[in-house]
Formats: sequence, C-alpha cells, structure tokens
Amino acid sequence: MSAMNDEATIAVLLPCYNEEATLGKVIDEFRAELPSAVIYVFDNGSTDASADVARRHGAEVIYEPRQGKGYVVETMLSRVEADLCVMVDADDTYPAKKVHELLEPVRRGLADMAVGARLEDFTDKSFRPLHLAGNRLVRGLINRIFGTRLTDILSGYRAFNRKVLRRIPVVSSGFEVETELTIQMLYYRLTIVEVPVPYRERPADSTSKLRTFRDGFRVLWKLFSLARWFKPLTCFGGLGVVLFALGVLAGLAPVCDYIRHAYVYHVPLAILAVGLVLLSAGSVFLGLLLHAVNWRFKELHNVLLRRDS
Repeated sequence: MSAMNDEATIAVLLPCYNEEATLGKVIDEFRAELPSAVIYVFDNGSTDASADVARRHGAEVIYEPRQGKGYVVETMLSRVEADLCVMVDADDTYPAKKVHELLEPVRRGLADMAVGARLEDFTDKSFRPLHLAGNRLVRGLINRIFGTRLTDILSGYRAFNRKVLRRIPVVSSGFEVETELTIQMLYYRLTIVEVPVPYRERPADSTSKLRTFRDGFRVLWKLFSLARWFKPLTCFGGLGVVLFALGVLAGLAPVCDYIRHAYVYHVPLAILAVGLVLLSAGSVFLGLLLHAVNWRFKELHNVLLRRDS
C-alpha cells in the first residue's frame, strides 16, 4: 500500500433512515472537520424530512428505495468515486473530531480500512443490554475463524480507500452488513486497523432502528453463511470432526460388545456410528473440495483486478 498525497479526494457517506433530528448536526460537524470533502446522504426511504435537512446543510442526497442498511452500503460502494471514504451513522453517536485519526492510517497506506472501535469509551446507555454480549460473541467467533484480534465488529464508523470500493462486494440487506464488511476484508486479505473512538448514546429525540433479537439472529446467520462460503475447510472440517467424535461415542458400546462377546448387541448404535463416520468423511471431503475451488476463484479475482487497474 502506498501513501496518498494531501490532495486525495474524500467522501463522507451517511446512511439515513428517519434521522432528521440529528442529521443536520452530523453534516455540519463533519464539514467543519473535512471542509474539502463531499458529503453524501443515502436516504433509505425516510418518511420524515431527512432529505430536506440534508439539502439545507449542503449534502448531496442519493435515494436507495430498498429497505435495509445492507442495500444502502451496496449503493455507497457502487455509486461513490473518491480516494478516501468515511462511512458513519447519521444518529450523532460518533464524534466527528475523531475522523482525522481514522483517516490517518488509510491515508498513509498503513491500512485499507480503519474501524472506529467503540468498546473502550461508551456511556451506560450507548448500548442496549444484549448488544455488548452479541458484539463479543460475534467478535470471538470471527477472531477464532480468521485468526485475528479485532475488538469491535459492528461499528458503523469506518474509513477506507478506493481499493475497498473496487473489491468488496456486499450482499447483505440489513444491519448484519458491518459483519459482512469485516469478513470480506479478511477474505480478500485487505488490512484492517482499529482506532478507539468514544461512543455516545442517541439524543432523546432520536429513535434506534435496531431490533435486538431479529438483528442479532441475522448477524449470527450471516456469520455462519460467510464462514461457510469463505472458510469452507474450517466450517465443514470442523463439522466433520464433531460428527466423527459423535460416531466414536456411538460406536463404543458395539465395539465393547464385540470385544467381550464376539457379537454386537447394540445394532442400532452400530448403524448410527457407521453413518456418523461416513458423514464425517463426506463433510471433510466437501470442505477440501470447496477450499480448492474457493482458492482458485480468489486467484482469478486477483488476476482480473490487476488487468483492470
């Protein structure tokens, strides 16, 4: 990665759904910090005056009629052209003054994406009761699968370079998109660094769009799906190990029968054990096959990117 000059173009990207109470303040604060940046508000079908507020404060409004933050991020990555991008929620929970620290490692070529990690400095009401536990669970699973040490997977405050715009495909529709962005970055071997940022609670007149159990389930399902796609050997190999262990347990009684009596009395367990071991072998083989195919697609993807650049 190479460092960028001071004339690099910057875009601030604000996903927005009914944020008229906070949107104007967020736009003004980021314009004060980044006066040369173009500020885009991606209106996701707001029913309030968010679009009018954005225009009054000098932002460009882009409409995304498909409901869901994932669709908004997909539109961001496909519509915006800039050397550096800052993506931040429009709910006034992230400090604009931290944007320079977030951009610095990306500008200097030390990272492709800098993530505002929120878990060191937040108020009692910044997170809902189960959100911290969910964040830690998702973080732990991703760190174990990909061998990383990330601390905040679900942050909505990120800075990234043009390489991310060109390489990262987004297929999520909802709030699980931050999880997908992180995993896609790791899969395509792009560099992520974390910058601690304070995280404050929403203003009293602003309403959260998160649904704890629904969105939590979608994040976990997305994590499983992405692990299955991007780490098939880990996913299916791990499943194979579990099935083999269950097969061994099921086969203990039939083996003991045969050793003691030269006859198998636990026939159903013997059949179950054989079936589990066969499924285990099939799962491992499938993981190896998909891993080889996955690796080949990654090579072709890199070749096409070099041809286009």
